[in-house]
Amino acid sequence: MHWIDLRSDTVTPPTPAMRRAMAEAEVGDDVYGDDPTVQRLEELACELLGKDAALFVPSGTFGNQLALFTHCQPGDEVICGEDSHLVWHEVGAAAVIAGANLRPVPTQAGELGAEAIRPRIRPPGDIHLPKTALIALENAHSNGRALPLAGMQAVRRLADEKGIAVHLDGARLFNAAVALNEDPAALAACADSVMVCLSKGLAAPVGSLLLGSRDFIELARKKRKLLGGGLRQVGILAAAGLLGLTDMRERLQEDHANARLLAGLFDGQCGITVLHDQLDINLVWCRVPDALDGARLAADLLRDGIKINPPEDGLLRLVTHWAVSAEQARHSAQRLLDCIHAQGIAA
Repeated sequence: MHWIDLRSDTVTPPTPAMRRAMAEAEVGDDVYGDDPTVQRLEELACELLGKDAALFVPSGTFGNQLALFTHCQPGDEVICGEDSHLVWHEVGAAAVIAGANLRPVPTQAGELGAEAIRPRIRPPGDIHLPKTALIALENAHSNGRALPLAGMQAVRRLADEKGIAVHLDGARLFNAAVALNEDPAALAACADSVMVCLSKGLAAPVGSLLLGSRDFIELARKKRKLLGGGLRQVGILAAAGLLGLTDMRERLQEDHANARLLAGLFDGQCGITVLHDQLDINLVWCRVPDALDGARLAADLLRDGIKINPPEDGLLRLVTHWAVSAEQARHSAQRLLDCIHAQGIAA
């Protein structure tokens, strides 16, 4: 069966071109720093994001946690959005790896504003207080929003005023740049360190990148080794990442368009309400009826060859990527409505 997988953009298979590039990749030992394909990948990422140095890492969580581990000393505090990936989906790793304390702050639909951050910055000189060492932003946000550049720039100015570093969880940074019609380097300029995923919409099978100053990346390289992230002939993976940063980056708008297509086909039907203010990139968030049996919906669609994650707390997320065509989006929308209607929920 040919599956239509709408669970996430982490499920993307490598493209045929990626598979060929991986098979033919020139490799070396990246711990020694002599894998030429990794070097080309890191250099290209620096060019695109305007940073001095980059480091290939196994995953986005690894990259985020390595950034915290490099920026922070044990006991330091990290200000971040209460709905951020750092808080919700990284297994409390900041406490285990960096020994840092996350200070979650309410956001405006994912946007962590300077006005919310300022009163949470710890004043120096009080022995009872931890040090505020880092502000962590996320763009695009996992709620589907591409957050405005102006807000990020305001946070950057505040951080400079207070002498605090900024890290950007840019797992879908290139999606955000496309949605905002901004240069990705402009978004990256708001942070001292940036993590970008190669394995979501960019379709590489494995890997992320951490970028920053040369001194920061030199220290992060040693800490990557400490964490077991020093890889050897990783050029096989970096070859796919190079195509992610070139060919696949340039077609992200197609995924965004297919997400809007998918959303428009079922919005307002069978009690479904699409959250249009969160439809900036390739994530479709929608509210579903309370009476809907989410587990049954997922099982029924699975029998039709469509994979989804069941709704949680009344919200359903569907994600488009290169392996979901416009025609497959149309088919999925119709089958979704059919399955909901089969539960006795009126169209």
